[in-house]
Amino acid sequence: MSDDVAAVQRLVKKHSELKKEISKVIIGQEEVIDQILISVFSGGHALLIGVPGLAKTLMVNTISQALGLDFKRIQFTPDLMPSDILGSEILDETRHFKFIKGPIFSNIILADEINRTPPKTQAALLEAMQERAVTVAGHHYKLDLPYFVLATQNPIEQEGTYPLPEAQLDRFMFAIELKYPSFEEEVEVVKSTTGDTTKTINPLFTPKEIIDFQHLIRRIPVADNVIEYAVGIVGKTRPFGDTATHLVKNYIDWGAGPRASQNLILAAKANAAIKGKFSPDIEDVQAVATGILRHRIIKNYKAEAEGVSVEDVINDLF
Repeated sequence: MSDDVAAVQRLVKKHSELKKEISKVIIGQEEVIDQILISVFSGGHALLIGVPGLAKTLMVNTISQALGLDFKRIQFTPDLMPSDILGSEILDETRHFKFIKGPIFSNIILADEINRTPPKTQAALLEAMQERAVTVAGHHYKLDLPYFVLATQNPIEQEGTYPLPEAQLDRFMFAIELKYPSFEEEVEVVKSTTGDTTKTINPLFTPKEIIDFQHLIRRIPVADNVIEYAVGIVGKTRPFGDTATHLVKNYIDWGAGPRASQNLILAAKANAAIKGKFSPDIEDVQAVATGILRHRIIKNYKAEAEGVSVEDVINDLF
């Protein structure tokens, strides 16, 4: 146990160094970076939702460099095939089949505009996300750990897109919304990106350290009342449940499943650990709830018509 106490203190220190390193390149977006790092340390995946030009790719690239992890970007397009991301078997010069690994074999994958590719290619990514392995031509290939998928979605374009099915959205721990920077932040961004200097990002972790921190976070104890609170919140999002709130009954078609409860507790543990606490409390659950429930609650047409947002519904649960 004393080892774990020391490990939590080390995590707090490394986390603040990590934030400092990332801020050399990324200005503002504190909340977004926090949620991405919580996902990494809890071993989950994240969905980034934001209009083009908000530095989503740069952010993921910077975070992967600072974490000392391999990073690959896959640009999803309507004609992308599963073999384009998984890899394929080719005949080599000795007339034997040889497997050439696709871009999915990396520690951090940026799945850019995941809603622009057809369902069969989206599904190829799903096995990798869930099983941390891929199957190609009957062979099973394990992926290197830690393994983390960050997918981006552009909320403006609905033409020619394939919305992710609910079952697939549920695999993402967080749905993170990127907002436009403030006036001051945008001034800083323009100053720092229109000059001729480039900042170097120092890797602060090894893959093994990240895996150790993921195990540490799973070992963090949680009081029963905190688990019951998390499960209670998720229960309130189900419109046909006994505890559903007034807003849920009126504006929600479908609520969150048990995966939301699991993710709330895991993320609350990570949120507590990076703040130096040895066990999460109800505030930690509330701090991560919006990002975890946002994509798991489906609004009905009445909510659309009356301008009720998913955030309004989630804030009403506490």
